[in-house]
Amino acid sequence: MKWNTIRTKLIIFILVPTLLCILATMYISYTYTTHSLRTRAVDENKNLLYQGSKNISGLIQEIQRLSLIVYSDSDVYRLLEAGYDDMTSNSRIYSALNYISSSMPDISQVYLYGVKGSNATLLTQNTPKRWQGIPPYAESSLKRDSTVSIQSTHLSHSYGLPSPILQFIVEPVFTLHRRIEQIPTTTPIAYLSIDVRATALADIVSQLYVQGQENIWLLDNKGAMLYGSSDGEYGKPVDAPWYSRQVAGSTPDQGYFEEDGAVFIYQKIKDAGLEWTLVKQIPVTYLYREAKEAATINIVLLALLLVMITTLTVLISFRITAPIKQLNRYMSQVQTGNLAIDIRPSGKDEIGVVTEHFRNMMDTINNLILREYKLELSNKTNELRALQAQVNPHFLNNTLQIIGTLALELKVPQIYSLLSALAKMMRYSMHNDEKIVTVQSELEHVKAYIELQKERFENKFTFRYDMEEPLANVYMPKMIVQPIVENYFKHGFNHSRSDGEIEISVTLLKPGRMQILIQNNGRAIPSSKLDLLRQELQQPTGTNIELSKASEARLDAPGSGIGLPNVLARLQLVCGDNATLTVDNRPSGGVTVRLEFDIIAERESI
Repeated sequence: MKWNTIRTKLIIFILVPTLLCILATMYISYTYTTHSLRTRAVDENKNLLYQGSKNISGLIQEIQRLSLIVYSDSDVYRLLEAGYDDMTSNSRIYSALNYISSSMPDISQVYLYGVKGSNATLLTQNTPKRWQGIPPYAESSLKRDSTVSIQSTHLSHSYGLPSPILQFIVEPVFTLHRRIEQIPTTTPIAYLSIDVRATALADIVSQLYVQGQENIWLLDNKGAMLYGSSDGEYGKPVDAPWYSRQVAGSTPDQGYFEEDGAVFIYQKIKDAGLEWTLVKQIPVTYLYREAKEAATINIVLLALLLVMITTLTVLISFRITAPIKQLNRYMSQVQTGNLAIDIRPSGKDEIGVVTEHFRNMMDTINNLILREYKLELSNKTNELRALQAQVNPHFLNNTLQIIGTLALELKVPQIYSLLSALAKMMRYSMHNDEKIVTVQSELEHVKAYIELQKERFENKFTFRYDMEEPLANVYMPKMIVQPIVENYFKHGFNHSRSDGEIEISVTLLKPGRMQILIQNNGRAIPSSKLDLLRQELQQPTGTNIELSKASEARLDAPGSGIGLPNVLARLQLVCGDNATLTVDNRPSGGVTVRLEFDIIAERESI
C-alpha cells in the first residue's frame, strides 16, 4: 500500500479521527458512568437500608408490644403478683403465653418466671411445660438498670430447665428479655423472655441486598452478628478491620466509606433495649459492572465500525439484503397457508435472530393447534367417563329394586330385606353432595349395614342402639359411625362365638355437646398397637384427612381400624378442633370407641 495514494489517505483520514473520537468518548463515558453509578448506588442503598431499619424497628416494637400484654391482662398480672399454684391459674398463664406465641409466626418459644412462687413456664411448639422451685434463668432476670433488653442471635435453649422437652427444637433465635415490675415500685414480680427465630430478621434483611453479589450484616452494639450473608457464626463478633475503624466508633446514624475494593454503607438502628447496625458491602467490580459492560460494547462497536468502513459496499449490500429477501419469501408462503414451511436460520446477526424467532413462532403456532386438538379429544373422553360414572350406580340401584320386587312376588321376603338394606346404603353413599346429615340418617345407614352383616355372619351377634329423641335431627358429618362399626367385623369379630354384641348410644353430655358411644365384645386391641393408635389420634390433624402408608400400617390392628384418624380429622373439620375420638379396651373384653363433639345448629357444606 502506497502512502501517497488517495485510498491510503482516505483510509487514514477516516480511521484515525474515528478511532480517536471513539476512544475519547469511551474514556469520558466510562469515567462519568462509574462516578454516577457510585453516587446513585450509595443514595439508593442508603434509602434501602433506612427502610430496612424501619422494618426491623417495627419488628422489635411489635415484640415489645407483645411482651407488655402481661401488664394489660389484669388476671395474669394479679396471678404473677400474688403467686399461683393451681390448675386454673396455670391454665390462665398458659393462655396468655399462647396468645403471645401465636401472635407472630416467627416466635419460637416463650419463657415466663414468676418470682412469688418460683414458677417457671416454657411454651415451645405450642406445648407448655411448668417447673416449680427453681431459680430464674440468668439472662432473663434483668437488673434494675434496664427493664428490657435484646439478646443477640444464638441457638435456642431450654432456659436451664431440668426435664427433657420432647417438642424442643434447636434453631437460631434472638431473644427479648423483659422484667415485669410491681407497679408503682421497681420490684420484679416476673421475668419474661420471647425467643424469635432468626428467619424473622432474614425475611427483612434478605430483601436489602443481591445474594451472591453483595454482602450484608446485622450487628449488635458489640459487633456480634445477628444475621450475615457471608459465612460466620451467629452471636460471634465480626472479625474485620473495617468495622473497628469505620463503624464501631462512628457518630452519625448513617454513612458510607470505601475500603478493600468495596463500598460499605451502614445504617444504625436505635430503639428501646437495642442499638444495632446494618452494614452492606458492595464490591467495586459489581458496582461498576454496567460501566465495564458499556466499555466492552464500545470496543465491539469500534471493531464493527472498522470492519464496516473497510468492507466493500457490494458485499455489505448482499449480506444485509439477502437474508431479508429470504425471510420475505418465508412470510409469503405462510400467507398462502403453508404453515409447515421449513425455515432455516440465515445467520447469527439481527436478521438471523429475527428469522430464528419467526421459526420458533411458527413451531409454537403448530404446537398450539395440535395441543388444542388433543385437549378437545380429552375433554370429550372425560365427559363420557363422567357420564358413565353417573349412570352405573343409578343403574345398579334400579336393578336392585327390580330384583327386590321379584323376591316379593316369589315370596322370599328375606332376599327383599337384604336388597333393601343394600339399596339404602347405596343411596346414602351416592349422594356425594351431602357432606352433612342428621344423626337419624347416619344411624339408619348403620342399621342397613348391620342387616347385611347379620345375614353374612348368620346372626352370631346382636345389635342395639339407644338415641335421645332431641338428638335425632342434629347434624353431623356423613359416614362417621359406619366405618367404626365396620372395624368390628373386619378386626374384632370372633367367628367361633355366637354371642357377639355391638351397641351404639347417642346422648347429650351438656347443652351444645353430644356423645356417640360404640361398644362391642370382640377381640381387644393389643396394648402396643393401642398406644400407637392413641398417639396418632392425639396429634393435631387439622384439615389433613389423608393418612400416609406408614400410619396405616401402624394402625392396622384388631378393632382399631385404619379409618379412625380419618374419622377424627373429618369430625374436627366440621365440628371444631375440640371434637375428640378415644379408643379403649373394655375390662370384660371388646373395644369402646367414644366420639364427643359440639352440636351443629344448622346444615353446612364442606
